[in-house]
Amino acid sequence: MSLSSKIKSNLSKITYDSKCCQRAELSAVIRTSGAISLRGFSNVDITIRTENASVARLVFTLYKKIYNIHTELIIRKGSGVKKGNVYEIFIENTQDILLDLGIMSEEDDFIITNKVPQKLLKNECCPRAYIRGAFLGCGSVLNPEKGYHLEFSMHSNNFAKDFAKLLNLYELNAKVIQRKSNFIVYIKESEKIVDVLNIIGAHKTLLDFENVRIIKEMRNNVNRIVNCETANLSKTVNASFDQIENIKTLDGLIGLENLPNSLKELAYLRLENQEMSLKELGEIMNPSIGKSGVNHRFKKMEKLISEILDRE
Repeated sequence: MSLSSKIKSNLSKITYDSKCCQRAELSAVIRTSGAISLRGFSNVDITIRTENASVARLVFTLYKKIYNIHTELIIRKGSGVKKGNVYEIFIENTQDILLDLGIMSEEDDFIITNKVPQKLLKNECCPRAYIRGAFLGCGSVLNPEKGYHLEFSMHSNNFAKDFAKLLNLYELNAKVIQRKSNFIVYIKESEKIVDVLNIIGAHKTLLDFENVRIIKEMRNNVNRIVNCETANLSKTVNASFDQIENIKTLDGLIGLENLPNSLKELAYLRLENQEMSLKELGEIMNPSIGKSGVNHRFKKMEKLISEILDRE
């Protein structure tokens, strides 16, 4: 079972006591996973499709609690890549329910609205219920081991934009893109994904997600430190090699004993301590000098070599 399926199964077992949240949740589930069909005399039927048995059970329960009606449940075998069961909840003559849930409008002959129904979100608890219903209907989240990505896949561009506005009331930085015929509301920041999981009540997944995120960040920090130290070590080794070559060149040209005392001491110390950094070399000199002072003396050796070779 995927991470998204586990979250949906866990969320579906949690039910709201308040009717307002039940309506908000059911409205979002229908809006994001329902298919509406029109029959004669303005009759409207709806079929909700889900691959998650727990979500189907929740929808069945919500219809019973809110409207006291029983629904027809059809189980079909998935086709193509998806071989699991597909659960279809079919309801006839649902125009009154769709009007009540803000999915259809009485204006212009009962058209489907492309807005989040604000009339269902008047109480502070209801926007969270609506977002949770949308996740149950069309949401998915990537396993944090693979990356950070949470999305809602929708059929209407206008509804996707309006839903993104709802998410961004919680400062989630949700954005909308088109993918083939669908419009995707997505969030890619790990901290924001954790916020969404908290909003919809997926607290167990939130803790697991945070654990993985912390471990990944620690691993990345360790890798950065190791890479930095490796780069510094490589730089030190390469610099030391060049300095030793210059010292050997000076020894062959004029002899190290003929160097000024400040350069002579450094030359012998470098030959004896080839692995030391410039800072460490400076600390063992008498008197000790800083890293820039050591570097300046090695530059003087390079300049001296150039002057000698030019004279020759």
